[in-house]
Amino acid sequence: MRQALPRLSGITVKKKNPDYIHLYFLMKDVKDALDRFAKNKLLDLGCGNKPYKEWYAPLTSFSTGCDATQSSENVVDTVCLASDLPYQNESFDTVFSTQVLEHVFEQQQMINEAARVLKQNGHLILSVPFTWELHEEPYDFFRLTKHGLKEMFERSGLEVEYIKSNGGKWATMFQMMINTVYSTFKYKTVKAKILKIIFLEFKLTWLINQFAIWVDKRHFDDVWTLNYLIVAKKK
Repeated sequence: MRQALPRLSGITVKKKNPDYIHLYFLMKDVKDALDRFAKNKLLDLGCGNKPYKEWYAPLTSFSTGCDATQSSENVVDTVCLASDLPYQNESFDTVFSTQVLEHVFEQQQMINEAARVLKQNGHLILSVPFTWELHEEPYDFFRLTKHGLKEMFERSGLEVEYIKSNGGKWATMFQMMINTVYSTFKYKTVKAKILKIIFLEFKLTWLINQFAIWVDKRHFDDVWTLNYLIVAKKK
């Protein structure tokens, strides 16, 4: 099993956060999907620190979370692989999984397992990055297009209701620029120190975050996106 890693712990993100653009669009679309489809018994698959629990708890009668390792806040209920779930067939009305699929090598098996534990007419709500740097190495295996996701879900017998791009090309471009700059902060060079002062002390990150969201909404084009959110129903 993997070692415990720091994970997202809540749904409040400050506008100066370097991941703000990514989380702004992701959280907006996750909340909409949960409000529309979460119900009764819910499995938080790859739950980490359960950052979205305060959203899905009022909508469900029961929830439990599983992950490949115990989380940094010790809230994982069942430690198991996403491709080998210890639950009976048709145990849950909702399976919810965010930013997990890219860390599972047996991706199709994970979707198969999610479909297996879903009740008939239950929904799988899943998000996955399309544009992001390597993270949680070496457990970062894949990036998928919306077409690949649709094919995988349908092979598991799930009917895709919709796939939503979390932000378009402008949000992606500015988020990747911020990520690129922040990745230089680990170096002890004069250039890195100057960039750190400009982005942190002079609040350039905050300004870029606000502009990126404004321009992305005004000129939306999802030929390039940060993440996909997909909602599918078990027939």
